[in-house]
Amino acid sequence: MTTTDTALRHRERVAVARLHALLELLPTALDKRLADAHLTAFEFTLLEALREADGDRLRLSALASRTNATLPRLSRVVTGLERKGLVTRTPCPEDGRAFNAVLTDAGREAFEATRPLHADAVREMVLDGMTEDEVDTLADLALKILGRLDPDRRLAVTASLGDAACAADPAAAECAADPAVAECDADPLPADDCPADPAQA
Repeated sequence: MTTTDTALRHRERVAVARLHALLELLPTALDKRLADAHLTAFEFTLLEALREADGDRLRLSALASRTNATLPRLSRVVTGLERKGLVTRTPCPEDGRAFNAVLTDAGREAFEATRPLHADAVREMVLDGMTEDEVDTLADLALKILGRLDPDRRLAVTASLGDAACAADPAAAECAADPAVAECDADPLPADDCPADPAQA
């Protein structure tokens, strides 16, 4: 039984309850808004990460980091996007045991067509009515919590700005020539741990 000293205060319980509700409701609400584009919110986030990467490609482990996903979940979603013709999976030139996800022409078209729909949904459900300071506060509070959930900074969202990227990440080609760059915060798997199975890479 908890004591008065260790029990959560009412305001703390309210804050956590609201956070739980937000985490439950927002993904489903975004999925519904993107249904006409035949994409889920997570699939859109994945396409967006690829579109923002150099050459529209990312190593699967780096893509998992940038989309806040586990490798098994990421691999399942990439497989689904492959079936839709939006993404292909190719061997990573820098590490033959790893694989890249590559955006196809159809994937680029789907992303560009869905981007306004996604932006409108996010603004309507999250950002509308917030001041710039409130948006900054939301970002800071979320990062503070994420820093505790991801203390090793394996997710790109919690990695420090300016950290060197790994040689296997095509988004940072300038690092590829540096043999000292063996791994990075955006790549949850060091090179020696990369699975050989493309379904798990």
